[in-house]
Amino acid sequence: MTLTATGVSRVFDDTPILKDVSLTVEPGEVLTIVGPSGTGKTTLLRTLACFEPPDAGTIHWHDTDCWGASKADRLAVRRRMSMVFQEPSLFNASVRRNVTYGVRVRRQWRERARHFVRDLTGGSSTPESVRRALETVGLEDAADRNARSLSGGEAQRVAFARAVAVDPAVMFLDEPTSNLDPRNTAVIEAAIDRACDRGVGVLVATHDLHQAERVSDRVGFLFDGELVELTDPATFFDDPDDPRTARFVHGELVYAEGDDDLARAARR
Repeated sequence: MTLTATGVSRVFDDTPILKDVSLTVEPGEVLTIVGPSGTGKTTLLRTLACFEPPDAGTIHWHDTDCWGASKADRLAVRRRMSMVFQEPSLFNASVRRNVTYGVRVRRQWRERARHFVRDLTGGSSTPESVRRALETVGLEDAADRNARSLSGGEAQRVAFARAVAVDPAVMFLDEPTSNLDPRNTAVIEAAIDRACDRGVGVLVATHDLHQAERVSDRVGFLFDGELVELTDPATFFDDPDDPRTARFVHGELVYAEGDDDLARAARR
């Protein structure tokens, strides 16, 4: 199933943050959004993940209008999505319990009650999706460690495992490897690839152009709230259509409309 945004706009305190953004996230693909800090990447992910409604435009999951549907239908859509934030937020509990959390909260309350009783009597078992998620990020041997004892890179791997353990149809990753060492970055990127192999659509926001080139099926440039360009990686990095994309790819400063004085000052 495809996630489709059409003409999505967001405004905060009379300031446009997203401007008429349209895109799709297809099953089994990695769509990467790059752009300068403060250009709206996180807002875009949070909006598409149905945390907050757009001020204009629509978000459709297959044939469901996410914000025109009932609360129950919107909740059903959100249960098909998961998100990994730039800073992992883990509970003071084992790695296994952290990864299992998302699976538990998506259960109906009767099923939660049965599993609670099973936990009390010592009869609980690790769900298969949790075991698979831990294996995906290489933490199956750390399942009983307290998550607070992990390194930053390992903690982010736990956050990824928690997001993928719920068997989502779409994953949103906000700077998932920011400040990680190469080894942990490689593990996360391999985990993204494995998720896509299972048909998960992945939308990544990142500053890392090399990462975008490595993992993406399509790359978009978000600048000043506008999706300037969206194309395949070869075109994006070697022959972009928009001059702003070309400047950004080549490491040059890109200025929003109205910043001409700042641009002239920077060139002096």
